[in-house]
Amino acid sequence: MAQPPRNRRRRTLTLRDVSEASGVSEMTVSRVLRNSGDVSEKTRARVMEAARALGYVPNKIAGALASQRVNLVGVIVPSLSNMVFPEVISGISEVLDETPLQPVIGFTEYRPEKEEQVLFEMLSWRPSGIIMAGLEHSEATRRMLEAAEAPVVEIMDVDGVPVDFAVGISHRRAGRMMAEALIAEGYRRIGFLGTKMPLDHRARKRLEGFTQALGEAGLEVADQEFYEGGSSLAKGREMTARLLSRSPDLDFLYYSNDMIGAGGLLYCLEQGLDVPGRIGLAGFNGLELIEGLPRRLATMDACRRETGRRAAAIITRQALGEVAPDMGIECEGAATCEGHVITLEPRLQPGDTLQR
Repeated sequence: MAQPPRNRRRRTLTLRDVSEASGVSEMTVSRVLRNSGDVSEKTRARVMEAARALGYVPNKIAGALASQRVNLVGVIVPSLSNMVFPEVISGISEVLDETPLQPVIGFTEYRPEKEEQVLFEMLSWRPSGIIMAGLEHSEATRRMLEAAEAPVVEIMDVDGVPVDFAVGISHRRAGRMMAEALIAEGYRRIGFLGTKMPLDHRARKRLEGFTQALGEAGLEVADQEFYEGGSSLAKGREMTARLLSRSPDLDFLYYSNDMIGAGGLLYCLEQGLDVPGRIGLAGFNGLELIEGLPRRLATMDACRRETGRRAAAIITRQALGEVAPDMGIECEGAATCEGHVITLEPRLQPGDTLQR
C-alpha cells in the first residue's frame, strides 16, 4: 500500500541558493543558466551540479507576470506512438477544457535522462501543475518535483510513494488478478512476453505480481521473451514464434500489452493452434484494437481515461482553488481514496482466449 507523501518544501529556490551551493557569484550562476557569457567548463559544471542537487529550475517568466504562474499544465508521458497514452491525455483534456488551464505535452521515450530534461523545461515556465506518468524517476527529477511550487500528480501507478498526489491502478494487483484467472482455468505451463523491458516499470510490476501469485500456487513462469524496443503486431508475432519454438509445450502466453498480444494471437491462429483449448493468451490495456481480431484477446482495462480525468480534477482544485466541473469522473467499479492516493480497480476481460 502506498505511503502518504512526505511534506514537500514550498520555499522558492533562488539564484542565491545555487550561488551559495556552488561557491560562485549570482551573476555567474545567471550566466550559466542562461547559457551566456564567458564561463569556464569547470565552473559551468559546478553550477549545474549544484542546481541539480537543489532541484532548482530557472524562472523564465520572472518579472513578466505578477502571478509568476501560467495557465499551463505540463503532461509528461513516455510516448504517443503507444496507443495507451492518447486515451489518458483525452481524459485530462476533457476536464481541463472546462477551465482556463491548457495541457502541454512532453515525451520521455521511457528514458530517465529525457524525462529529466522535459521536466526541467516545463518547470522553467512555472506551470499551474504537472501530471507525469509513473512513480520511478531519477534523483534529479524527484528533487525538481519536490521543489516545484505547483501541484504534482503522478499517474497510472500507485505501487510506490508519490511526491504529491497519485492516481492509477496497482499493477502488482493487476498481475495477480491475471495469474489467478488463468490458474482457475487450468493453465499450468506459462510463458511471459514483454517489450520495453526493463524501462517499463508498470509492466515490470505486473510481472512481479503475476509471478508471485503463480508461486503461491506452486507454479512459475516456464519461459519468457523480452524486447527492449517498442510494441507492434509484427514484433508480437516474432516474439511468439521464438518463444514457442523454444518451448512448444507452453499452454498460456501472458503479454505485457495488447499490441504484441494481438500479434501473438494472429500467429497462433495461423499455425492452427487451438485457442484457448491448446493455448491461452492474454494482454493488457483493453485497447479497442482487440475488437477487430478474429477472436477477442483476453485483457485488462487499466482505467486510462478515468485516470486522466481524476488527475486533471486534482490539478484544477489545487491550482484554481475550486472544485473541478462535474465531469462524471466516478469510475465503474471500486475507487479507493487514501490520503493523496486514488487507486482505481482494473477489470479483467476474458474475451475468447482465457476460457476453456
